[in-house]
Amino acid sequence: MTQNFCGNELTARLDETLATPFSRIHIQTTAGDIHIRVSRKGRVLITKARASRSEPSPDLSHDRRRRYLLDLGRRDPFLEATGIMTWDGIVRPTMQDKFRQINEFLRVIEQVFAPLAARQAPLHIVDCGCGAAHLTLAAYHFLHNIHGLPVHISGVDTNQEIIARGIALRDSLGWNEPEFVVSRILDYEPPVPPDMVLSLHACDGATDEAIAKGILWKSRIVLSAPCCHHELHHRLAAPLFAPLIRHGVLRERLADLLTDTFRALALRIMGYRTHVIEFVSPEYTSKNLMIRATRGLRAGDARFVREYQELKRFWNVTPVIEELLGEQLRKFLREEA
Repeated sequence: MTQNFCGNELTARLDETLATPFSRIHIQTTAGDIHIRVSRKGRVLITKARASRSEPSPDLSHDRRRRYLLDLGRRDPFLEATGIMTWDGIVRPTMQDKFRQINEFLRVIEQVFAPLAARQAPLHIVDCGCGAAHLTLAAYHFLHNIHGLPVHISGVDTNQEIIARGIALRDSLGWNEPEFVVSRILDYEPPVPPDMVLSLHACDGATDEAIAKGILWKSRIVLSAPCCHHELHHRLAAPLFAPLIRHGVLRERLADLLTDTFRALALRIMGYRTHVIEFVSPEYTSKNLMIRATRGLRAGDARFVREYQELKRFWNVTPVIEELLGEQLRKFLREEA
């Protein structure tokens, strides 16, 4: 483990280290080395030696500044308008987690949008369950204002009040885009089939709706960070797993994992190259999984169909994603059966 400490913090960390049960501690400095040995009887022996490091002063070349896509240290109208950053380019302490979540989500977008941008045609994006619209506006800001790409993005949510706040925030920035629509995800039909479907922490079945609509729209890319989901929570029953599912918190986590596994398998069956990743450190949000899917595989792969059906049979459940995709998915399940 490597960490950097400065000033008084270093002294405190050394005190913590000396209080640990290590029997030997070696300290390297540019002025000399210190060797500490603790005997079995608790006696502390300290010896000094010449410096084992050759550099005349500390080498801090490894101490690189972390690169954020929405940069620190300079004013950013979007980050100011959302309350994430102060007027002088400082991220507010209470918004540090939100700042990192947005940046890491944008980093994933950056990794997948290059093939779409190469077409030099407008990118069409739908953000399903857009909520406060921070991601919707961040994606537009990043792709259009920073990368200079033609982008049409729509934020969709059922909450009229939240949509109104998103529109007000957009207008305060002087932007004509994105557009915001009050609608259920299942009822929404974009004017043009989207290239990318986004979903960040859409609650409960809204994540399934976003993934299913992305598939049905034949979106090239689907990026979804799931939120809570309760559909399977009370339907799990397997004698082998009884010691696990009798505990509420363990049952809930297992149900979440199974739900996301079914989602990923459904995407694979429908022809999407799919990965489940951690898009941000869990210290910033516990809901840090992302399903990243790119269309381009042959639909109906027998291996993924078999895995999906075996998982269904074992748990005796029908996932919501299957119900939403309907005949589009079930035709592949029948062919393999």
